[in-house]
Amino acid sequence: MDVRIGIVQTVKELEVELADDADRDAVMADIDKALGGDGVLWLTDKKGRRVGVPSSKVAYVEIGAPTSERRVGFGAP
Repeated sequence: MDVRIGIVQTVKELEVELADDADRDAVMADIDKALGGDGVLWLTDKKGRRVGVPSSKVAYVEIGAPTSERRVGFGAP
């Protein structure tokens, strides 16, 4: 599952590829909790690296579909 984070006053966005077995609802709950306060949004990527973004600098968060739901080629809708 991919999580794309827009940062305030920056044209680039941060993309974090989470583990294939990451629970989408749990990730969304963690994001809501982090953005509700003045803390740091911490995510762990597929390789075990930790990525932290101050919640005050987050412009938006986009959560992509899990990799198992992606279709490529002629079978894509």
